[in-house]
Amino acid sequence: MSATRPSPRTRPLTGTRTRSGTGARTGRTTLNAAAVVTVVVCLFPVYWMVATAFTPTRDIQSDSPRLFPGTWTLDHFRTAVGADGFGLFWRNSVLVTLSAVLLALAIALGAAYAVARMRWKGRRQFMLMIFIAQMAPWESLIIPVYIISRDTDMLDRLPTLTLVYFMMTLPFTVIVLRGFIGTIPPELEEAAQVDGCTRPGAFRHIALPLLAPGLMATSLFGYITAWNEFTYANFLIIKQQDNRTLPVWLSSFQNVFGTDWGATMAASTLFAAPALVVFLLLQRHVTAGFAAGAVKG
Repeated sequence: MSATRPSPRTRPLTGTRTRSGTGARTGRTTLNAAAVVTVVVCLFPVYWMVATAFTPTRDIQSDSPRLFPGTWTLDHFRTAVGADGFGLFWRNSVLVTLSAVLLALAIALGAAYAVARMRWKGRRQFMLMIFIAQMAPWESLIIPVYIISRDTDMLDRLPTLTLVYFMMTLPFTVIVLRGFIGTIPPELEEAAQVDGCTRPGAFRHIALPLLAPGLMATSLFGYITAWNEFTYANFLIIKQQDNRTLPVWLSSFQNVFGTDWGATMAASTLFAAPALVVFLLLQRHVTAGFAAGAVKG
């Protein structure tokens, strides 16, 4: 019997597969290298800030700065914490940030539920206005907000700043929670109502626990937005020094300490630490919340 030779159609295309595999590996290597470069470029300023905060003053002012500090010190942190008003401004930032986030969550939760679960006239137009408000640059509203605050005698007050931060975070919170509620089957709440629960009770006992990732994701966004905001805090809190927040205090830190860059970087590190801690604590839920909130539009 003669050996049967495979037809040209059934022969494996080893060369093509090898070339495609090599191209895929090259593409992955390029993407990984680009990702590494991006991470290094983004994190290097943060590293330099933290490293400078722990570097002695003589090394900071040296003509040949070092990438890695030779010696470490906590003197700059003692100077920052001992600065006038540090505790007061910290309290103001925490109070304003938490108040704005909680208020935005309370209002947005009701609005998102009404849009996702109920059918009423003007629902689409309402969401369109929410999207427009989210896309609008808040910096363009500084002058109108300042005029309204001045005419209503609300300048130099922390409640005014809380309301501004609430308005800044509300559209995003409504959009994300609306998409997240849309992923929860309404049959779960209907079954609870059949068992005797009212509609608010079914929402509280059934839907609300399932909204935890979405609530944490929007809370993190609102927290970072309100915690880092500087422009409105600088323009609305002008005269009263006791009502300033940490970003405004940090901007004047250099004027207080002159060329003490170590203390300035230590204050910046202390200012950034809470946002980093909150993100690390909520990072598991943030991705799930954003992904689930983007399923239904």
